[in-house]
Amino acid sequence: MRRAHAAAVAPAWRPSSALDEWVQREARPISLRQLTFFGRTLTETRLIDSANYCRLELPTRIAHRLRDIQTLPYVVVANPHLAHVYELYLRAFERFRRFPEIRSLEDNDKYCKVLEETLKEHATVIPRLAIGVLEVRGLMKPEETDKFMNTMLRSRISRRVIAEQHLALTETFNSPWHFPSAQPVHDPNAEAVGEIFLRCNAKEIVERCGKTTHELVKRAYGNHVVIPEIQIKGHLEATFPYILSHLEYIVGELLRNSIQAVIEQRKFKNAEPPPINVLICETAQHVIIRISDQGGGIPTEVLPHLWSFSKGPRRERRLENLARVPKLLGTMQELHVPGEFAQDTHKKHAKKSKYSDSSEHHGSLSSLTSRPPDLRLGIGLPMSRVYSEYWAGSLEIHSLEGFGVDAFLQISKLGNKNERLTTRATMDAV
Repeated sequence: MRRAHAAAVAPAWRPSSALDEWVQREARPISLRQLTFFGRTLTETRLIDSANYCRLELPTRIAHRLRDIQTLPYVVVANPHLAHVYELYLRAFERFRRFPEIRSLEDNDKYCKVLEETLKEHATVIPRLAIGVLEVRGLMKPEETDKFMNTMLRSRISRRVIAEQHLALTETFNSPWHFPSAQPVHDPNAEAVGEIFLRCNAKEIVERCGKTTHELVKRAYGNHVVIPEIQIKGHLEATFPYILSHLEYIVGELLRNSIQAVIEQRKFKNAEPPPINVLICETAQHVIIRISDQGGGIPTEVLPHLWSFSKGPRRERRLENLARVPKLLGTMQELHVPGEFAQDTHKKHAKKSKYSDSSEHHGSLSSLTSRPPDLRLGIGLPMSRVYSEYWAGSLEIHSLEGFGVDAFLQISKLGNKNERLTTRATMDAV
């Protein structure tokens, strides 16, 4: 049944001198600080420069991933899900590389329409990749499929960051309160530059994700279930620059895992559930968020495969669940149940938060799809690690069997670290 939905022919390996040419180009990594500096003093010239950076950078990064797919064993790339991803990438590559140099605001508007269409088309990539690597298990070594998946996701994040930041800057430039003819002003009190929040407050993010997670868990387990309290301690004023959708996804996944573990550990007991303890630590270079629970720890048979997309004892269940999610952007908002209740709830919380102005119109925060809150895909932790490592951070999980789990999320406080991405096709790096 699953394959019937994914009907596709094996990708046609058309020889392409254009692809060979673009694979020779190096991607140019950027940092949050560079993105912020560029967008803070926004002029017409800078907006057009941003568009042309995207115009060259996106096909370069896609070309490397196309070449990576081409070097997989043919029996692997003949998988209909991986073939579908290849065809999507090939169409995007051809679309982007053929777009002429952007010289005016009108050219930029046309380019932004192409970006938005492509972002929507590629909402199917994550579940297709995840199903594909699960289905080809046995045809490749698990270490190779995990390396492939991590490289593909990291590159996908990088392209969405570039595209969504440019779309957000364009919207800022075109907004009624922005006057392009005026002298650029550096606003030290600005909350955000494009998609980047300059002072993400760790405590507020945890609280906001905690409220959303509480609602999701209530809908998954029923209103009668007592949900553990989230207690936050430490450096409660710690702030750092970050892309909000990335941070919300990581923190949301960690809190959800902890809350569900505690509930299921004590499902048949009348005792009050122990709290989820969140400790925030601020150093000169980093902010560390530790999330601790008493949910019994991670099962022994799952622990070795915690960060794997293809290994583990729950493969069939993961395949079934992923097949029920045709689109996935990797955001916390996608967990909202379809319908007015979910939308109203999200709006209610957004109004109360300084983070509500984030670009929910087109970006990663747009919920192009949603999934039931009890539907576990089995890729939350490995995806969270890809997100956390992208801006030179880290995510570690320590499990004490029979007691609980400590999750350590480390974030670069200064925003001066370059994005971590595979800058060349794997075959060219050997």
